[in-house]
Amino acid sequence: MADSVTVRKLFEDNKDNLQLIKENGKIGFERKVTVPKLNRPGLELTGFWQHFREDRILLFGMKEDCYLKTLSNERKEGLFQKLFTTKIPAAIFAHSVAVPEEALSMARKYDVAIFTTTVLTTQLNKFLMDYLDWELAPNITKHGDLVDVYGVGILFTGKSGIGKSEVALDLVERGHRLVSDDSVKIIRRADNVIIGMQPGSKLLEHHLEVRGLGIIDVPRMFGVRSVRTQKRVEVEVRLEIWDENKNYERLGLDTKSSRILDVSVPMVELPIVPGKNITVIAETIAMDHMLKVYGKDAASEFDKRLEMAIKQKTKRKQVANYLKKDFE
Repeated sequence: MADSVTVRKLFEDNKDNLQLIKENGKIGFERKVTVPKLNRPGLELTGFWQHFREDRILLFGMKEDCYLKTLSNERKEGLFQKLFTTKIPAAIFAHSVAVPEEALSMARKYDVAIFTTTVLTTQLNKFLMDYLDWELAPNITKHGDLVDVYGVGILFTGKSGIGKSEVALDLVERGHRLVSDDSVKIIRRADNVIIGMQPGSKLLEHHLEVRGLGIIDVPRMFGVRSVRTQKRVEVEVRLEIWDENKNYERLGLDTKSSRILDVSVPMVELPIVPGKNITVIAETIAMDHMLKVYGKDAASEFDKRLEMAIKQKTKRKQVANYLKKDFE
């Protein structure tokens, strides 16, 4: 789980999109950002500090700049000293606002990074909050393959060598889209939404490792439509060797689930036996999941029909018994 982002990384990742300019070199670049929100210190400038959050980046816009211009140099120096002696990660002056000399002086003294940009304050705030929300989101890396099958993100898990990559390759050949092979980085974006992607380096992105054959470059072999960079994880398919002593689900009434980052994910245990077409079953799992999303559960509907048939049969039997005993 990423619990922080350095000011250096924040600057390097956003300097082009947000036109960020360093105003005091690399001072404070090793400070860490731990929350995905920014603070516009309007109230603090007027003297109200009761709810000041020192773990947030300070964002100065035109309103703050207009107010600062009404203050004396001594007053501004005192305010920036009080702001910069806290643990704020950095300060950004947006909307082409000029950095007051008092701010630069206190930033150098207390090792606080200052950036400027021509981007509007509200736009900068929204963009950086989205960026930090993504970077600071809870995440894990799971061993498995993630494939977009008919628009459903299926995560194939199981022991090493059981055939996850081969299933993914077969699905890609049938027109589905590979997200990640061998390991999947999963990020929680909301209470019930987790997103999977290729973890770490871009070196092996969208490559498949097939035992006995080697590394396959999927987009070059099957085209750019055969891959995607990320996909919501919606179903886990756990591949395992057939165990004759285990009772596998046959009707689909006893649904199982796994928990990934505290999100419940429907899970199917799929036994592997010679001649079993796992690819077609995976496609069926994807389509069945979409039917359930739209309120069509085949197993539940079959169970209801079966129960109704049993009741009707019992009722006909009762009527027949009644008529047999009718001696009038």
